Amino acid sequence: MLLKEVHARKIKDSRKEQTIEVEINKCRASAPSGKSTGKYETPPYYKSLDWNINFLNNINFNLEINSFTDLKKLESSIKKKLKLKDIKKFGANALVALELSALKALAKEKNKQLWQIINPKAGKFPVPVGNAIGGGIHSHNKTKPVFQEFLIISKTKSPKKNYAIMRKTYEKIKSVVRAKRKNDEGAWETKLSDERVFLLLSKFVKIKFGTDMAASEFHKKSFYAYKKKSLPREAQISYVNELIKEFNLFYIEDPLQEEDFSGFSKINRSPSHLVVGDDLTATQISRLKKAISKKSINAMIIKPNQNGSLLEVAEIFKLCKKHNIKTIISHRSGETLDSALADLAFGFRADFIKAGISTKWREAKLKRLVEIEESLKKIPNRKRFTRLLT
Repeated sequence: MLLKEVHARKIKDSRKEQTIEVEINKCRASAPSGKSTGKYETPPYYKSLDWNINFLNNINFNLEINSFTDLKKLESSIKKKLKLKDIKKFGANALVALELSALKALAKEKNKQLWQIINPKAGKFPVPVGNAIGGGIHSHNKTKPVFQEFLIISKTKSPKKNYAIMRKTYEKIKSVVRAKRKNDEGAWETKLSDERVFLLLSKFVKIKFGTDMAASEFHKKSFYAYKKKSLPREAQISYVNELIKEFNLFYIEDPLQEEDFSGFSKINRSPSHLVVGDDLTATQISRLKKAISKKSINAMIIKPNQNGSLLEVAEIFKLCKKHNIKTIISHRSGETLDSALADLAFGFRADFIKAGISTKWREAKLKRLVEIEESLKKIPNRKRFTRLLT
């Protein structure tokens, strides 16, 4: 595929904030935006959204792009043009939208699905992780719960079955917590305490559950500030471990502030308890390497637009698999209708996909996974996919 012209424009995300959309050969890709942002994630734009759009609308790449690895040519072209040492300085949102649109255009030309361009040997469906109850900065009630997300995780292999289970559970949760509104990620809002929410979720037997504590958000002057108490570091570690034990939490994300690699290593983990880095690792390979050396985590959130380069994202997946770290590809709070996250999850063989449950922006990703599942059933010789579909 000869890549020459690119068309970039502004669109609005699910929070009605501006983000970038890139179009190549009538194939469009867009980047989401986060509200809870890690200190170490790549800035979204080089100078500004307007600057990146103007740059992309006035550059002639004239490149042959025929495979996923040919993204190197695209990145090299931009680096040379702007005299950058690190392609990520171009801006994560601009870069990921550009690279995804190029891959979509290539898939269209080859009459393939996007995931087949990413990895034609893909063969693993990610398990969805859904934000069912919201707290923290994503919700209107800033005092309860303190933790940012209360997550449900289905147990089957089938995306279609998982989607149905999560939707059914999500609707039941509404009445259980007496929710009257949703937050900006489509999660139910409640005035219940964190512990009370865990207790209610433990009643649902068809799911596993956990939380994104987003502890950096309430870490103030060396203390973790709750409504009625402030905990020093060691007390926070003990409290988190007590929660894991008492409620058998399967998943706990960012239980400590984003600099505390050694503290993360003191959180109880096992194959049945995932200690997940998000703000800690910020989808940066250098942060992942430090987490590995400190034995901080056994699972990692991977947000493509937190990095920008899909080539580096691919390397992050490889490094995680090498060190037996579970991978969770993730949406952002300000989402778009682009469903490519599902193809990335399947193509990169992610263990989990964190894409919410409700609202059209979240459901687009889950429905795309179901589409991939249905498409595999139609393959004449699909022996190697049999285990995925049972």
